[in-house]
Amino acid sequence: MSIPRESSRRPIVVIDGPAGAGKSSVAREVARRLGLPMLDTGALYRSVALAARRRGIAWDDEAALARLAEGLDVRFEPTADGGRRVLLEGDDVTEAIRTPEISDGASQVSALPGVRRALLDLQRDLGSRGCVAEGRDMGTVVFPDADVKFFLTADLATRARRRRDQLEADGRAAPPLEELEASIARRDERDANRAVAPLRPAPDAIVLDTSRAGFEEVVQQVMAHIAQCCPGLVGVSDAGA
Repeated sequence: MSIPRESSRRPIVVIDGPAGAGKSSVAREVARRLGLPMLDTGALYRSVALAARRRGIAWDDEAALARLAEGLDVRFEPTADGGRRVLLEGDDVTEAIRTPEISDGASQVSALPGVRRALLDLQRDLGSRGCVAEGRDMGTVVFPDADVKFFLTADLATRARRRRDQLEADGRAAPPLEELEASIARRDERDANRAVAPLRPAPDAIVLDTSRAGFEEVVQQVMAHIAQCCPGLVGVSDAGA
């Protein structure tokens, strides 16, 4: 898979993986270096879970959740510091969708075929003009013909520590590590065994274990692979930035 140097088509790079593997932060930085928009599909499912909670819809009510997802009013807006705000029906929910409760809800609603179908076209439309897309089924279902596919993974203990550090950095109280490990393990089980779009690497994905690699090291590995797969997309300064 490679993009001809003269091609004007903007590429699609996908980064899948389980919770805590680092895919969101890596995808954000890779998108910045490539000058591509980032498609945070996890934020879409989190927004469905939050909207359902606000409307009193149970996270296992597939029919109601699918209707909710079909009419989901969610937008992403850039911020001055290079980040992005998530707006749900005009309300800034960037922080609200990152709580442990909504994370668990996102895992539950994302396992429902009706919800996944309802969001599939939206995801493809958002990424159709080129993007770095992160999620769990980007390379297997949403963008099976993506130009470059990655699957990031890490051991459970590392992912729990990262989640704790993230919560504390955001000023939120973090549960004990053993509780975080149990929560992540339950989510892994749901994601890997759901009937539709289970969590797994695409056959042609580049699998990177981030357990013992620092953030910058992982980003450079991803950029190096992109430089090989997409000649002309990554310059020397980008690959080594």
